[in-house]
Amino acid sequence: ADAIRQAGHDVVVTREPGGTPGAEAIRQMLLGGSAERWLPRAEALLFAAARSDHVERLIEPALESGKWVISDRFLDSSRAYQGGGSGLSDADILTLHEIGSRGLVPDRTLVLRLEAEEAARRAATRDAGNPARIQARDRSFHADVDMAFVSYAERDARVRLVSADGSPQEVTARLLAEIADLLIAT
Repeated sequence: ADAIRQAGHDVVVTREPGGTPGAEAIRQMLLGGSAERWLPRAEALLFAAARSDHVERLIEPALESGKWVISDRFLDSSRAYQGGGSGLSDADILTLHEIGSRGLVPDRTLVLRLEAEEAARRAATRDAGNPARIQARDRSFHADVDMAFVSYAERDARVRLVSADGSPQEVTARLLAEIADLLIAT
């Protein structure tokens, strides 16, 4: 966000689920409780509802005013987590997105990737032994999510896989390289 601002753009940084009061309320329901709290279809509907509010109240107004929007997770995360990880069809996730968010698609999705052991180590440090409901799922779930992201990148040029190995500065440089064409175009 800082580098995009330095390039002369206004930037809104947000997250999913969340970003608006309504979506943050849904976030609390989604991330709390046991791993089995929500079955896959209910979970997908809740994510779609949170995203709908987020898009209508925050993202679309920001885009209409000429701002860049950086969201920590968006549609492709639902496709990977509720689709690839939980077994719902990609078509169903996209249908929910079309209904709830009028099919808004990001210009670029950047997927940070790490080896499973390093990712687990960083997550344990971040979560201090108390992971959110979805992060607490087993390694096979997370491997399925990772493979879903890989398959999206293989089929869609807007989805980019970026190594998260190295220092924050090295990772940031890789991320900026993946959006350089967007910075030039605007």
